[in-house]
Amino acid sequence: MEQEQQHSEALERAAHPVRHEDFDRFVATISALRAPDGCPWDREQTHQSIAHNMIEEAYEAVDAIESGDAAHLREELGDVLLQVVLQSQIASDQGEFDIDDVAADVNAKMVRRHPHVFGTSEATDAAEVLSLWDQVKLAEKKAADENAAQAGSADAGDHGELEKPAGLLDGVPVSFPALMQAQKISRKAAAAGFEWDTLADVWDQVESEIDELNEAYGQAPKAANGKVEGDPEAMARIEEELGDVLFSMVNVARRMGVNAENALRASCRKFRGRWAAMEQMAFEQGVRLEDVSTKQQNELWKLAKEQERR
Repeated sequence: MEQEQQHSEALERAAHPVRHEDFDRFVATISALRAPDGCPWDREQTHQSIAHNMIEEAYEAVDAIESGDAAHLREELGDVLLQVVLQSQIASDQGEFDIDDVAADVNAKMVRRHPHVFGTSEATDAAEVLSLWDQVKLAEKKAADENAAQAGSADAGDHGELEKPAGLLDGVPVSFPALMQAQKISRKAAAAGFEWDTLADVWDQVESEIDELNEAYGQAPKAANGKVEGDPEAMARIEEELGDVLFSMVNVARRMGVNAENALRASCRKFRGRWAAMEQMAFEQGVRLEDVSTKQQNELWKLAKEQERR
């Protein structure tokens, strides 16, 4: 009874949203920039011409989040919003859709994918929420495939063949960073039932992939410094086996509830911080870090780690 009341209250709040007058003014501003008497640069933009801006602004927003700078984040989120509204205005000018359609679609998706808030499902923690999310997404794909099949069946009399439904992994952009792509792919596959029973099983897979990598590397011709050379096929096999190791480690991260992309970004950030500290210490000693011995570099590395703990 209490849960039903909470769901009812959530739906009531969703039905009476807060007004966002500044957002409406911003949408009007972008519309004016695209108008015949607006900005020449804005008027000539297409979906394709500014697509790269979406990626750049998103990454800059992530950098602001990781730096903990709220003022910078506010600015960068505005730049991300600019890309969303401008792309929507371009679509509106072409009669495709407008920003209201975008908002309506994503709102419907959020309600649909949170049945524990707006429906009768239950989820007591974040892990159960993610499981529900994946179940709803699979149901959405199944419904889309059935609709496509019905439409194809209606057209089959004219064309003689049915349209193949979209693949489960087709919705994972190949432009994603590799770790992010791997985690999305493995998560979708796991939601469809392609999953190890335990985390220990995943670790067994990691060890198996490492063995295969070592075997491929051991059989390859190598230079004195240990780098593979002179055999493109051997290099291709090693790259393939190393990729399998990385992919299996992403599955470890997923099973642990860890975002592999975030984890590696954090490690890169940590390494950069330590390296900068080492450079500073070397500078204070009147030398360049790259000019000191490996032993000295290791000593500076230890000092940099100790500085982090203070």
